[in-house]
Amino acid sequence: MHAPHTQKPLHETGPDHLAPDCAGQNFYAGDRGLRDLLRHYLEPNDFRRLEPHFDRLGALAGGRLDELARAADKHPPVLNARDRFGRDEDWIDYHSSYREMEKIAFGDFQFHAMSHRAGALGMDRPLPAVAKYALQYLFVQAEFGLMCPISVTDTSIHLIRKFASAELREYLLPKMLSDDMATLWKGTQFMTERSGGSDVGAIETTARYADGVWRLYGDKWFCSHADADVALLLARPEGAASGTAGLALFALPRRLKDGCRNAYRIVRLKDKLGTRSMASGEILLEGAVAYLVGDAGRGLKQMMEQVNLSRLSHGVRAAAMMRRCVNEALVCARTREAFGKTIFEFPLLRRQLLKIMVPTEQALSMFLFAASAMDRANAGSKEAESILRILTPLLKFRACRDNIPVATGAMEVRGGNGYIEEWVHARLIRDAHIGVLWEGTSNINALDIVTRAVGKSRAHRTLAAALAKLLDEATLIPAAFRDRLRSTLDQTLAFAERVAAEPLLEENARQAASCLYHITSAILMTSEAARPGLDARRALYARFVLEHRLGAQDPLQPSAGDWEREAQEAVFSQRRVSINEIAGLLGT
Repeated sequence: MHAPHTQKPLHETGPDHLAPDCAGQNFYAGDRGLRDLLRHYLEPNDFRRLEPHFDRLGALAGGRLDELARAADKHPPVLNARDRFGRDEDWIDYHSSYREMEKIAFGDFQFHAMSHRAGALGMDRPLPAVAKYALQYLFVQAEFGLMCPISVTDTSIHLIRKFASAELREYLLPKMLSDDMATLWKGTQFMTERSGGSDVGAIETTARYADGVWRLYGDKWFCSHADADVALLLARPEGAASGTAGLALFALPRRLKDGCRNAYRIVRLKDKLGTRSMASGEILLEGAVAYLVGDAGRGLKQMMEQVNLSRLSHGVRAAAMMRRCVNEALVCARTREAFGKTIFEFPLLRRQLLKIMVPTEQALSMFLFAASAMDRANAGSKEAESILRILTPLLKFRACRDNIPVATGAMEVRGGNGYIEEWVHARLIRDAHIGVLWEGTSNINALDIVTRAVGKSRAHRTLAAALAKLLDEATLIPAAFRDRLRSTLDQTLAFAERVAAEPLLEENARQAASCLYHITSAILMTSEAARPGLDARRALYARFVLEHRLGAQDPLQPSAGDWEREAQEAVFSQRRVSINEIAGLLGT
Protein backbone atom coordinates (compact mmCIF):
# COMPACT_ATOMS: atom_id res chain seq x y z
CA MET A 1 0.00 0.00 0.00
CA HIS A 2 1.14 3.50 -0.64
CA ALA A 3 0.16 7.00 0.35
CA PRO A 4 -1.14 9.28 -2.40
CA HIS A 5 1.48 11.43 -4.08
CA THR A 6 1.47 15.06 -2.99
CA GLN A 7 4.38 16.31 -5.10
CA LYS A 8 5.22 15.65 -8.69
CA PRO A 9 8.71 14.48 -9.65
CA LEU A 10 11.21 16.98 -11.01
CA HIS A 11 11.16 15.38 -14.45
CA GLU A 12 7.59 14.35 -15.21
CA THR A 13 6.73 11.40 -17.41
CA GLY A 14 3.34 10.44 -18.81
CA PRO A 15 2.01 8.66 -15.69
CA ASP A 16 3.15 11.52 -13.46
CA HIS A 17 0.60 13.80 -15.10
CA LEU A 18 -2.30 11.71 -13.76
CA ALA A 19 -3.77 12.63 -10.39
CA PRO A 20 -3.53 9.94 -7.69
CA ASP A 21 -6.51 8.28 -6.08
CA CYS A 22 -7.24 7.49 -2.42
CA ALA A 23 -5.30 4.24 -2.31
CA GLY A 24 -3.43 4.01 0.98
CA GLN A 25 -5.43 6.67 2.82
CA ASN A 26 -6.91 6.12 6.27
CA PHE A 27 -10.58 7.01 5.83
CA TYR A 28 -11.09 7.53 9.55
CA ALA A 29 -8.03 9.67 10.20
CA GLY A 30 -8.88 11.89 7.24
CA ASP A 31 -12.52 12.47 8.19
CA ARG A 32 -12.64 15.35 10.69
CA GLY A 33 -16.42 15.46 10.68
CA LEU A 34 -16.80 11.81 11.61
CA ARG A 35 -14.14 11.97 14.33
CA ASP A 36 -15.69 15.08 15.88
CA LEU A 37 -19.22 13.77 15.81
CA LEU A 38 -18.32 10.39 17.27
CA ARG A 39 -16.84 12.18 20.27
CA HIS A 40 -20.18 13.98 20.58
CA TYR A 41 -22.52 11.00 20.12
CA LEU A 42 -20.58 8.25 21.94
CA GLU A 43 -20.01 7.97 25.66
CA PRO A 44 -16.39 8.98 26.43
CA ASN A 45 -15.39 5.50 27.60
CA ASP A 46 -16.97 3.87 24.54
CA PHE A 47 -15.20 6.31 22.24
CA ARG A 48 -11.87 5.67 23.96
CA ARG A 49 -12.25 1.89 23.67
CA LEU A 50 -13.55 1.91 20.12
CA GLU A 51 -11.44 4.59 18.45
CA PRO A 52 -8.52 2.19 17.79
CA HIS A 53 -10.99 0.01 15.87
CA PHE A 54 -12.34 2.99 13.91
CA ASP A 55 -8.77 3.87 13.01
CA ARG A 56 -7.90 0.27 12.09
CA LEU A 57 -10.94 -0.08 9.87
CA GLY A 58 -10.27 3.32 8.30
CA ALA A 59 -6.81 2.10 7.32
CA LEU A 60 -8.21 -1.19 6.01
CA ALA A 61 -10.87 0.63 3.97
CA GLY A 62 -8.25 2.71 2.21
CA GLY A 63 -5.83 -0.22 1.96
CA ARG A 64 -6.40 -3.98 1.95
CA LEU A 65 -10.21 -3.83 1.81
CA ASP A 66 -10.06 -1.48 -1.15
CA GLU A 67 -7.73 -3.87 -2.98
CA LEU A 68 -10.04 -6.81 -2.24
CA ALA A 69 -13.15 -4.90 -3.30
CA ARG A 70 -11.60 -4.01 -6.64
CA ALA A 71 -10.77 -7.67 -7.26
CA ALA A 72 -14.16 -8.99 -6.14
CA ASP A 73 -15.93 -6.56 -8.46
CA LYS A 74 -13.92 -7.92 -11.38
CA HIS A 75 -14.56 -11.58 -10.43
CA PRO A 76 -18.26 -11.95 -9.64
CA PRO A 77 -19.73 -15.13 -8.11
CA VAL A 78 -20.53 -18.12 -10.33
CA LEU A 79 -23.48 -20.49 -9.89
CA ASN A 80 -22.92 -24.21 -10.31
CA ALA A 81 -26.32 -25.81 -10.85
CA ARG A 82 -25.31 -29.48 -10.62
CA ASP A 83 -22.42 -31.60 -9.42
CA ARG A 84 -20.53 -33.99 -11.70
CA PHE A 85 -23.14 -36.74 -11.13
CA GLY A 86 -25.96 -34.49 -12.31
CA ARG A 87 -27.41 -33.96 -8.86
CA ASP A 88 -29.08 -30.59 -8.13
CA GLU A 89 -26.50 -29.64 -5.51
CA ASP A 90 -26.44 -26.01 -6.56
CA TRP A 91 -23.66 -23.94 -5.06
CA ILE A 92 -21.96 -20.60 -5.67
CA ASP A 93 -18.23 -20.09 -6.12
CA TYR A 94 -16.78 -16.81 -4.87
CA HIS A 95 -13.44 -15.25 -5.64
CA SER A 96 -10.86 -15.48 -2.87
CA SER A 97 -11.00 -11.68 -2.46
CA TYR A 98 -14.67 -11.88 -1.43
CA ARG A 99 -13.95 -14.66 1.04
CA GLU A 100 -11.17 -12.59 2.62
CA MET A 101 -13.52 -9.64 2.99
CA GLU A 102 -16.04 -11.95 4.67
CA LYS A 103 -13.41 -12.98 7.22
CA ILE A 104 -12.67 -9.34 8.01
CA ALA A 105 -16.37 -8.44 8.33
CA PHE A 106 -17.83 -11.51 10.05
CA GLY A 107 -14.79 -12.96 11.78
CA ASP A 108 -12.68 -9.98 12.81
CA PHE A 109 -15.11 -7.08 13.28
CA GLN A 110 -18.19 -9.28 13.81
CA PHE A 111 -20.53 -6.76 12.18
CA HIS A 112 -23.40 -9.24 12.23
CA ALA A 113 -23.27 -9.80 16.00
CA MET A 114 -21.86 -6.58 17.44
CA SER A 115 -25.23 -5.09 18.38
CA HIS A 116 -26.62 -8.38 19.77
CA ARG A 117 -24.02 -9.73 22.17
CA ALA A 118 -20.84 -8.91 24.04
CA GLY A 119 -17.43 -9.88 22.72
CA ALA A 120 -17.21 -7.99 19.44
CA LEU A 121 -14.13 -5.74 19.36
CA GLY A 122 -13.42 -6.63 22.99
CA MET A 123 -16.56 -4.90 24.29
CA ASP A 124 -18.24 -6.30 27.40
CA ARG A 125 -21.70 -5.56 26.00
CA PRO A 126 -23.31 -5.04 22.60
CA LEU A 127 -22.05 -2.00 20.70
CA PRO A 128 -24.26 1.10 20.55
CA ALA A 129 -25.94 1.76 17.22
CA VAL A 130 -23.82 4.89 16.73
CA ALA A 131 -20.65 2.78 16.78
CA LYS A 132 -22.09 0.02 14.59
CA TYR A 133 -23.21 2.38 11.86
CA ALA A 134 -19.97 4.38 12.05
CA LEU A 135 -18.10 1.13 11.38
CA GLN A 136 -20.43 0.33 8.50
CA TYR A 137 -19.77 3.83 7.15
CA LEU A 138 -16.03 3.16 7.09
CA PHE A 139 -16.33 -0.35 5.63
CA VAL A 140 -18.60 0.72 2.76
CA GLN A 141 -16.12 3.35 1.62
CA ALA A 142 -14.22 0.35 0.33
CA GLU A 143 -16.88 -2.31 -0.31
CA PHE A 144 -20.62 -1.90 -0.79
CA GLY A 145 -21.78 -5.33 -2.02
CA LEU A 146 -20.81 -7.35 1.05
CA MET A 147 -22.67 -4.94 3.33
CA CYS A 148 -25.92 -6.53 2.14
CA PRO A 149 -25.10 -9.98 3.64
CA ILE A 150 -23.69 -8.25 6.73
CA SER A 151 -26.82 -6.16 7.23
CA VAL A 152 -29.39 -8.87 6.56
CA THR A 153 -27.60 -11.25 8.90
CA ASP A 154 -27.67 -8.56 11.59
CA THR A 155 -31.35 -7.74 11.00
CA SER A 156 -32.38 -11.40 10.71
CA ILE A 157 -30.86 -12.01 14.13
CA HIS A 158 -33.00 -9.14 15.43
CA LEU A 159 -36.21 -10.70 14.09
CA ILE A 160 -35.37 -14.19 15.33
CA ARG A 161 -34.54 -12.90 18.81
CA LYS A 162 -37.69 -10.78 19.01
CA PHE A 163 -40.36 -12.96 17.40
CA ALA A 164 -39.23 -16.59 17.17
CA SER A 165 -40.18 -19.33 19.63
CA ALA A 166 -37.68 -20.35 22.29
CA GLU A 167 -37.03 -23.59 20.40
CA LEU A 168 -36.31 -21.78 17.11
CA ARG A 169 -34.09 -19.23 18.85
CA GLU A 170 -32.11 -22.04 20.43
CA TYR A 171 -31.69 -23.68 17.03
CA LEU A 172 -30.68 -20.62 15.00
CA LEU A 173 -29.08 -17.97 17.20
CA PRO A 174 -25.92 -19.80 18.33
CA LYS A 175 -25.09 -20.39 14.66
CA MET A 176 -26.02 -16.88 13.50
CA LEU A 177 -24.10 -15.18 16.32
CA SER A 178 -20.92 -17.18 15.84
CA ASP A 179 -17.66 -15.51 14.87
CA ASP A 180 -16.20 -18.80 13.65
CA MET A 181 -16.44 -18.85 9.86
CA ALA A 182 -16.70 -22.66 9.93
CA THR A 183 -19.86 -22.66 12.04
CA LEU A 184 -21.42 -19.25 11.26
CA TRP A 185 -24.83 -19.19 9.62
CA LYS A 186 -25.23 -16.03 7.58
CA GLY A 187 -28.73 -14.68 6.99
CA THR A 188 -30.74 -12.96 4.30
CA GLN A 189 -34.24 -11.85 3.29
CA PHE A 190 -36.19 -13.19 0.30
CA MET A 191 -39.29 -11.09 -0.33
CA THR A 192 -39.62 -9.84 -3.92
CA GLU A 193 -41.62 -11.85 -6.44
CA ARG A 194 -42.61 -11.14 -10.01
CA SER A 195 -46.15 -10.59 -8.77
CA GLY A 196 -45.16 -8.36 -5.86
CA GLY A 197 -42.25 -6.05 -5.26
CA SER A 198 -43.42 -2.95 -3.46
CA ASP A 199 -46.94 -4.44 -3.58
CA VAL A 200 -46.14 -7.05 -0.95
CA GLY A 201 -49.77 -8.14 -0.63
CA ALA A 202 -49.55 -9.68 -4.12
CA ILE A 203 -47.02 -12.31 -2.98
CA GLU A 204 -47.94 -15.76 -4.34
CA THR A 205 -45.62 -18.03 -2.35
CA THR A 206 -47.71 -20.47 -0.31
CA ALA A 207 -47.08 -22.35 2.92
CA ARG A 208 -48.59 -25.81 3.54
CA TYR A 209 -48.66 -27.36 7.00
CA ALA A 210 -48.65 -31.16 7.15
CA ASP A 211 -47.32 -33.73 9.61
CA GLY A 212 -46.07 -30.99 11.92
CA VAL A 213 -43.92 -29.34 9.23
CA TRP A 214 -44.33 -26.17 7.17
CA ARG A 215 -43.37 -26.48 3.50
CA LEU A 216 -43.05 -23.56 1.07
CA TYR A 217 -43.92 -23.44 -2.64
CA GLY A 218 -43.23 -20.50 -4.90
CA ASP A 219 -40.77 -18.43 -6.85
CA LYS A 220 -38.78 -15.60 -5.28
CA TRP A 221 -37.55 -13.22 -7.96
CA PHE A 222 -34.78 -11.08 -6.46
CA CYS A 223 -32.86 -12.78 -3.65
CA SER A 224 -29.68 -11.04 -2.58
CA HIS A 225 -27.14 -13.25 -0.81
CA ALA A 226 -28.81 -16.15 -2.60
CA ASP A 227 -26.87 -18.92 -0.82
CA ALA A 228 -27.29 -17.65 2.73
CA ASP A 229 -27.55 -20.29 5.45
CA VAL A 230 -30.96 -19.04 6.58
CA ALA A 231 -33.43 -16.74 4.85
CA LEU A 232 -36.42 -14.88 6.25
CA LEU A 233 -39.32 -14.63 3.85
CA LEU A 234 -43.05 -14.05 3.62
CA ALA A 235 -45.51 -16.69 2.42
CA ARG A 236 -49.27 -17.16 2.57
CA PRO A 237 -50.47 -20.18 4.57
CA GLU A 238 -53.12 -22.16 2.73
CA GLY A 239 -56.54 -20.75 3.54
CA ALA A 240 -55.18 -17.45 4.86
CA ALA A 241 -56.69 -14.11 3.87
CA SER A 242 -55.64 -12.34 0.71
CA GLY A 243 -53.48 -9.22 0.78
CA THR A 244 -50.93 -8.40 3.43
CA ALA A 245 -53.14 -9.62 6.29
CA GLY A 246 -52.67 -13.24 5.23
CA LEU A 247 -48.87 -13.25 5.08
CA ALA A 248 -46.75 -15.11 7.62
CA LEU A 249 -43.03 -14.86 8.32
CA PHE A 250 -40.84 -17.95 7.94
CA ALA A 251 -37.20 -18.89 8.48
CA LEU A 252 -35.86 -21.02 5.64
CA PRO A 253 -32.61 -22.96 6.28
CA ARG A 254 -30.31 -23.72 3.38
CA ARG A 255 -29.70 -27.20 4.74
CA LEU A 256 -31.82 -29.40 6.97
CA LYS A 257 -30.84 -30.73 10.38
CA ASP A 258 -29.56 -33.96 8.81
CA GLY A 259 -27.25 -31.97 6.52
CA CYS A 260 -29.25 -32.53 3.35
CA ARG A 261 -30.00 -29.65 0.99
CA ASN A 262 -33.43 -28.12 1.52
CA ALA A 263 -36.02 -28.41 -1.25
CA TYR A 264 -35.32 -25.19 -3.09
CA ARG A 265 -33.04 -24.29 -5.97
CA ILE A 266 -31.06 -21.24 -6.98
CA VAL A 267 -32.29 -21.08 -10.54
CA ARG A 268 -29.86 -18.45 -11.78
CA LEU A 269 -27.85 -15.44 -10.64
CA LYS A 270 -28.76 -11.93 -11.69
CA ASP A 271 -26.46 -10.11 -14.11
CA LYS A 272 -26.60 -6.82 -12.20
CA LEU A 273 -25.52 -3.28 -12.98
CA GLY A 274 -23.77 -3.02 -9.60
CA THR A 275 -23.04 -4.89 -6.35
CA ARG A 276 -21.30 -7.42 -8.56
CA SER A 277 -19.27 -8.95 -5.75
CA MET A 278 -22.43 -10.26 -4.04
CA ALA A 279 -24.67 -13.02 -5.43
CA SER A 280 -28.29 -12.12 -6.13
CA GLY A 281 -30.44 -14.79 -7.66
CA GLU A 282 -33.84 -16.35 -8.28
CA ILE A 283 -35.08 -19.01 -5.88
CA LEU A 284 -37.57 -21.79 -6.72
CA LEU A 285 -39.24 -23.25 -3.61
CA GLU A 286 -40.29 -26.86 -4.16
CA GLY A 287 -41.73 -27.85 -0.80
CA ALA A 288 -38.85 -26.45 1.23
CA VAL A 289 -38.99 -26.96 4.99
CA ALA A 290 -39.38 -23.69 6.89
CA TYR A 291 -40.11 -22.54 10.43
CA LEU A 292 -42.91 -20.16 11.35
CA VAL A 293 -41.58 -17.02 13.05
CA GLY A 294 -43.93 -15.31 15.48
CA ASP A 295 -47.64 -14.80 14.89
CA ALA A 296 -48.84 -16.09 11.51
CA GLY A 297 -51.20 -13.14 11.22
CA ARG A 298 -48.50 -10.50 11.75
CA GLY A 299 -45.91 -11.59 9.22
CA LEU A 300 -45.63 -8.33 7.29
CA LYS A 301 -45.54 -6.20 10.43
CA GLN A 302 -42.72 -8.33 11.79
CA MET A 303 -40.84 -8.27 8.48
CA MET A 304 -41.17 -4.47 8.33
CA GLU A 305 -38.87 -4.23 11.33
CA GLN A 306 -36.17 -5.81 9.20
CA VAL A 307 -37.04 -3.57 6.27
CA ASN A 308 -36.77 -0.43 8.40
CA LEU A 309 -33.45 -1.52 9.87
CA SER A 310 -32.23 -2.18 6.34
CA ARG A 311 -33.45 1.26 5.24
CA LEU A 312 -31.38 2.91 7.94
CA SER A 313 -28.36 0.87 6.89
CA HIS A 314 -28.93 1.91 3.27
CA GLY A 315 -28.82 5.54 4.30
CA VAL A 316 -25.53 4.91 6.05
CA ARG A 317 -24.17 3.15 2.97
CA ALA A 318 -25.16 6.08 0.77
CA ALA A 319 -23.40 8.46 3.18
CA ALA A 320 -20.32 6.25 3.03
CA MET A 321 -20.17 6.12 -0.75
CA MET A 322 -20.64 9.88 -0.95
CA ARG A 323 -17.70 10.31 1.45
CA ARG A 324 -15.54 8.11 -0.77
CA CYS A 325 -16.60 10.24 -3.73
CA VAL A 326 -15.62 13.42 -1.88
CA ASN A 327 -12.27 11.93 -0.88
CA GLU A 328 -11.55 10.95 -4.48
CA ALA A 329 -12.65 14.32 -5.85
CA LEU A 330 -10.56 16.32 -3.37
CA VAL A 331 -7.35 14.37 -3.86
CA CYS A 332 -7.78 14.64 -7.62
CA ALA A 333 -8.66 18.36 -7.57
CA ARG A 334 -5.67 19.23 -5.39
CA THR A 335 -3.15 17.34 -7.53
CA ARG A 336 -4.44 17.34 -11.11
CA GLU A 337 -2.98 20.19 -13.17
CA ALA A 338 -4.50 21.96 -16.14
CA PHE A 339 -3.56 25.25 -17.80
CA GLY A 340 -0.64 25.75 -15.46
CA LYS A 341 -2.35 25.25 -12.07
CA THR A 342 -4.26 22.65 -10.09
CA ILE A 343 -7.90 22.37 -11.06
CA PHE A 344 -8.80 23.08 -7.42
CA GLU A 345 -7.89 26.70 -8.07
CA PHE A 346 -10.66 27.17 -10.65
CA PRO A 347 -13.84 28.76 -9.18
CA LEU A 348 -16.22 26.57 -11.19
CA LEU A 349 -14.51 23.39 -10.02
CA ARG A 350 -14.64 24.55 -6.39
CA ARG A 351 -18.37 25.13 -6.81
CA GLN A 352 -18.72 21.62 -8.19
CA LEU A 353 -16.88 20.25 -5.17
CA LEU A 354 -19.31 22.04 -2.86
CA LYS A 355 -22.20 20.38 -4.66
CA ILE A 356 -20.89 16.98 -3.66
CA MET A 357 -19.56 17.96 -0.23
CA VAL A 358 -22.77 19.48 1.18
CA PRO A 359 -25.04 16.41 0.66
CA THR A 360 -22.23 14.24 2.03
CA GLU A 361 -22.08 16.26 5.25
CA GLN A 362 -25.88 16.29 5.47
CA ALA A 363 -25.98 12.50 5.32
CA LEU A 364 -23.25 12.17 7.95
CA SER A 365 -25.19 14.29 10.45
CA MET A 366 -28.48 12.58 9.65
CA PHE A 367 -27.27 9.02 10.08
CA LEU A 368 -25.46 9.71 13.35
CA PHE A 369 -28.50 11.53 14.76
CA ALA A 370 -30.70 8.61 13.67
CA ALA A 371 -28.31 6.08 15.22
CA SER A 372 -28.31 8.08 18.45
CA ALA A 373 -32.12 8.05 18.41
CA MET A 374 -32.01 4.27 17.96
CA ASP A 375 -29.77 3.92 21.02
CA ARG A 376 -32.18 6.02 23.08
CA ALA A 377 -35.20 4.15 21.71
CA ASN A 378 -33.57 0.83 22.63
CA ALA A 379 -33.13 2.22 26.13
CA GLY A 380 -36.88 2.83 26.37
CA SER A 381 -37.40 6.40 25.09
CA LYS A 382 -40.75 6.74 23.32
CA GLU A 383 -39.72 10.18 22.07
CA ALA A 384 -36.63 8.72 20.39
CA GLU A 385 -38.72 5.90 18.94
CA SER A 386 -41.02 8.47 17.32
CA ILE A 387 -38.06 10.45 15.99
CA LEU A 388 -36.51 7.31 14.54
CA ARG A 389 -39.82 6.49 12.86
CA ILE A 390 -39.45 9.49 10.54
CA LEU A 391 -35.66 9.76 10.38
CA THR A 392 -35.27 6.25 8.95
CA PRO A 393 -37.24 6.74 5.72
CA LEU A 394 -35.99 10.34 5.44
CA LEU A 395 -32.37 9.16 5.42
CA LYS A 396 -33.08 6.26 3.07
CA PHE A 397 -35.05 8.46 0.68
CA ARG A 398 -32.81 11.48 0.33
CA ALA A 399 -29.29 10.17 0.97
CA CYS A 400 -29.75 7.37 -1.55
CA ARG A 401 -31.00 9.85 -4.14
CA ASP A 402 -28.15 12.28 -3.45
CA ASN A 403 -25.61 9.49 -3.80
CA ILE A 404 -26.24 9.22 -7.54
CA PRO A 405 -25.38 12.82 -8.61
CA VAL A 406 -22.55 12.91 -6.05
CA ALA A 407 -20.97 9.83 -7.64
CA THR A 408 -21.35 11.32 -11.10
CA GLY A 409 -19.93 14.66 -9.99
CA ALA A 410 -16.87 13.00 -8.47
CA MET A 411 -16.27 11.08 -11.69
CA GLU A 412 -16.40 14.33 -13.63
CA VAL A 413 -13.70 15.85 -11.42
CA ARG A 414 -11.34 13.07 -12.46
CA GLY A 415 -12.36 13.40 -16.08
CA GLY A 416 -12.16 10.61 -18.64
CA ASN A 417 -10.19 8.33 -16.34
CA GLY A 418 -13.22 8.26 -14.03
CA TYR A 419 -15.14 6.47 -16.78
CA ILE A 420 -12.58 3.68 -16.92
CA GLU A 421 -13.25 0.57 -14.83
CA GLU A 422 -9.68 0.53 -13.48
CA TRP A 423 -10.63 3.48 -11.27
CA VAL A 424 -13.17 3.32 -8.46
CA HIS A 425 -15.65 5.83 -9.91
CA ALA A 426 -17.41 3.45 -12.28
CA ARG A 427 -18.12 1.04 -9.42
CA LEU A 428 -19.31 3.86 -7.16
CA ILE A 429 -21.76 5.01 -9.85
CA ARG A 430 -23.02 1.50 -10.53
CA ASP A 431 -23.48 0.70 -6.84
CA ALA A 432 -25.11 4.04 -6.06
CA HIS A 433 -28.20 3.22 -8.09
CA ILE A 434 -29.26 0.22 -6.01
CA GLY A 435 -29.96 2.49 -3.05
CA VAL A 436 -33.11 3.85 -4.69
CA LEU A 437 -34.38 0.30 -5.38
CA TRP A 438 -33.63 -1.94 -2.40
CA GLU A 439 -36.08 -1.67 0.53
CA GLY A 440 -38.49 0.53 -1.39
CA THR A 441 -38.14 2.99 -4.24
CA SER A 442 -38.04 6.74 -3.68
CA ASN A 443 -41.82 6.92 -4.19
CA ILE A 444 -42.47 4.21 -1.59
CA ASN A 445 -40.25 5.89 0.98
CA ALA A 446 -41.64 9.35 0.30
CA LEU A 447 -45.18 8.06 0.79
CA ASP A 448 -44.14 6.33 3.99
CA ILE A 449 -42.73 9.63 5.26
CA VAL A 450 -45.69 11.81 4.34
CA THR A 451 -48.75 9.58 4.63
CA ARG A 452 -47.65 7.47 7.60
CA ALA A 453 -44.86 9.12 9.60
CA VAL A 454 -46.46 12.57 9.19
CA GLY A 455 -50.12 11.82 8.49
CA LYS A 456 -50.67 8.96 10.94
CA SER A 457 -47.84 8.77 13.48
CA ARG A 458 -47.34 12.56 13.72
CA ALA A 459 -43.66 11.76 14.19
CA HIS A 460 -42.68 15.01 12.48
CA ARG A 461 -43.91 16.94 15.50
CA THR A 462 -41.73 14.95 17.87
CA LEU A 463 -38.79 15.54 15.56
CA ALA A 464 -39.60 19.27 15.34
CA ALA A 465 -39.61 19.59 19.13
CA ALA A 466 -36.18 17.96 19.31
CA LEU A 467 -34.83 20.24 16.58
CA ALA A 468 -36.24 23.35 18.29
CA LYS A 469 -34.47 22.32 21.48
CA LEU A 470 -31.18 21.97 19.61
CA LEU A 471 -31.60 25.46 18.18
CA ASP A 472 -32.35 26.89 21.62
CA GLU A 473 -29.14 25.35 22.95
CA ALA A 474 -26.98 26.57 20.04
CA THR A 475 -26.46 29.99 21.62
CA LEU A 476 -23.08 30.54 19.96
CA ILE A 477 -24.82 30.73 16.57
CA PRO A 478 -26.17 34.19 15.64
CA ALA A 479 -29.81 34.50 16.70
CA ALA A 480 -30.91 35.74 13.27
CA PHE A 481 -29.65 32.56 11.59
CA ARG A 482 -31.35 30.35 14.15
CA ASP A 483 -34.58 32.30 13.68
CA ARG A 484 -34.36 31.74 9.95
CA LEU A 485 -33.99 28.00 10.54
CA ARG A 486 -36.99 28.02 12.89
CA SER A 487 -39.12 29.84 10.36
CA THR A 488 -38.14 27.44 7.60
CA LEU A 489 -38.88 24.48 9.88
CA ASP A 490 -42.38 25.82 10.59
CA GLN A 491 -43.07 26.31 6.88
CA THR A 492 -41.79 22.82 6.08
CA LEU A 493 -43.96 21.19 8.74
CA ALA A 494 -47.03 23.02 7.48
CA PHE A 495 -46.30 21.97 3.89
CA ALA A 496 -45.78 18.31 4.86
CA GLU A 497 -49.01 18.27 6.87
CA ARG A 498 -50.94 19.76 3.98
CA VAL A 499 -49.60 17.15 1.55
CA ALA A 500 -50.43 14.39 4.05
CA ALA A 501 -53.98 15.67 4.54
CA GLU A 502 -55.00 16.27 0.91
CA PRO A 503 -55.00 13.17 -1.34
CA LEU A 504 -54.79 15.32 -4.47
CA LEU A 505 -51.39 16.57 -3.29
CA GLU A 506 -49.83 13.09 -3.11
CA GLU A 507 -47.71 13.96 -6.14
CA ASN A 508 -45.88 16.43 -3.86
CA ALA A 509 -44.80 13.74 -1.39
CA ARG A 510 -41.22 13.63 -2.64
CA GLN A 511 -40.94 17.42 -2.49
CA ALA A 512 -42.25 17.47 1.08
CA ALA A 513 -39.95 14.62 2.12
CA SER A 514 -36.93 16.39 0.62
CA CYS A 515 -37.77 19.61 2.45
CA LEU A 516 -38.07 17.74 5.76
CA TYR A 517 -34.69 16.13 5.18
CA HIS A 518 -33.00 19.39 4.25
CA ILE A 519 -34.28 21.45 7.17
CA THR A 520 -33.55 18.63 9.64
CA SER A 521 -29.99 18.27 8.40
CA ALA A 522 -29.46 22.06 8.37
CA ILE A 523 -30.53 22.35 12.00
CA LEU A 524 -28.41 19.36 13.01
CA MET A 525 -25.31 20.79 11.36
CA THR A 526 -25.94 24.19 12.95
CA SER A 527 -26.27 22.58 16.37
CA GLU A 528 -23.09 20.58 15.82
CA ALA A 529 -21.18 23.70 14.84
CA ALA A 530 -22.04 25.24 18.22
CA ARG A 531 -20.74 22.26 20.23
CA PRO A 532 -17.44 22.77 22.08
CA GLY A 533 -14.56 21.29 20.12
CA LEU A 534 -16.55 20.68 16.93
CA ASP A 535 -15.77 22.30 13.61
CA ALA A 536 -17.91 25.40 13.03
CA ARG A 537 -17.87 25.04 9.24
CA ARG A 538 -20.85 22.72 9.67
CA ALA A 539 -22.98 25.85 10.09
CA LEU A 540 -21.79 27.00 6.67
CA TYR A 541 -22.98 23.71 5.19
CA ALA A 542 -26.33 24.50 6.82
CA ARG A 543 -26.49 27.87 5.09
CA PHE A 544 -25.67 26.28 1.75
CA VAL A 545 -28.63 23.95 2.32
CA LEU A 546 -30.91 26.89 3.13
CA GLU A 547 -29.85 28.87 0.09
CA HIS A 548 -29.68 26.11 -2.51
CA ARG A 549 -32.14 23.45 -1.32
CA LEU A 550 -34.78 25.42 0.57
CA GLY A 551 -34.53 28.89 -0.95
CA ALA A 552 -35.95 30.30 -4.17
CA GLN A 553 -33.41 30.64 -6.99
CA ASP A 554 -33.73 33.00 -9.94
CA PRO A 555 -32.23 31.13 -12.91
CA LEU A 556 -31.48 34.46 -14.65
CA GLN A 557 -29.35 35.84 -11.82
CA PRO A 558 -25.87 34.86 -10.58
CA SER A 559 -26.31 32.33 -7.80
CA ALA A 560 -23.06 32.89 -5.88
CA GLY A 561 -22.69 36.00 -3.76
CA ASP A 562 -19.71 37.39 -1.87
CA TRP A 563 -20.68 35.43 1.26
CA GLU A 564 -20.47 32.20 -0.69
CA ARG A 565 -17.00 32.89 -2.04
CA GLU A 566 -15.81 33.72 1.48
CA ALA A 567 -17.56 30.63 2.84
CA GLN A 568 -15.72 28.48 0.30
CA GLU A 569 -12.39 29.60 1.70
CA ALA A 570 -13.44 28.44 5.16
CA VAL A 571 -14.95 25.19 3.92
CA PHE A 572 -11.90 24.21 1.89
CA SER A 573 -9.36 25.15 4.53
CA GLN A 574 -7.65 22.14 6.07
CA ARG A 575 -7.80 23.39 9.63
CA ARG A 576 -10.46 23.61 12.31
CA VAL A 577 -12.72 26.65 11.91
CA SER A 578 -14.20 28.59 14.86
CA ILE A 579 -17.64 30.14 15.23
CA ASN A 580 -16.13 33.62 15.48
CA GLU A 581 -14.53 33.22 12.06
CA ILE A 582 -17.73 32.32 10.24
CA ALA A 583 -20.50 34.03 12.25
CA GLY A 584 -20.61 36.93 9.80
CA LEU A 585 -21.13 34.51 6.90
CA LEU A 586 -24.36 33.09 8.28
CA GLY A 587 -26.36 36.09 7.08
CA THR A 588 -29.66 37.24 8.48
